[in-house]
Amino acid sequence: MAIEKQPVDPNLPVYTLGIASQLSDIPAHSIRQYIDKGLLIPYKLDSSRHLFSANDIQRLRHIHMLIQEKGLNFAGIKALMAMIPCWEIRPCGKSDRENCNAYASDSIPCWEASEKGRKCKNENCRDCDVYKVLSEGSDFKEVIRGLCG
Repeated sequence: MAIEKQPVDPNLPVYTLGIASQLSDIPAHSIRQYIDKGLLIPYKLDSSRHLFSANDIQRLRHIHMLIQEKGLNFAGIKALMAMIPCWEIRPCGKSDRENCNAYASDSIPCWEASEKGRKCKNENCRDCDVYKVLSEGSDFKEVIRGLCG
């Protein structure tokens, strides 16, 4: 009897910090910094341990590339992430945008906004399409080009 392989959900958090470090070839202390700076939102267990998905690994690699190859610092990466027009990915009305720090700020990505519109207020940012858009192998230019084109 043949066993059928089921496709694994790329957003399913299954990797520990150590495994994520090995798979991404990024030191664990660097991954912790990315988390602390708001560049990555790992899944958090009740025990406070972090788990990472395949898409998180992609995101880690992208962040690391921006640092190592493009020379960006954390503030520069956050500013780039803040340029993602979340209101286009998750359409919201004018009143929601006016009450949302992410719409007004050019330095914080929407998942770090302290004030959000009604549509995003009670959302888990890790599951949001805006956050996931950079975890799925695309880069900033592709994201912006796709929204403008």
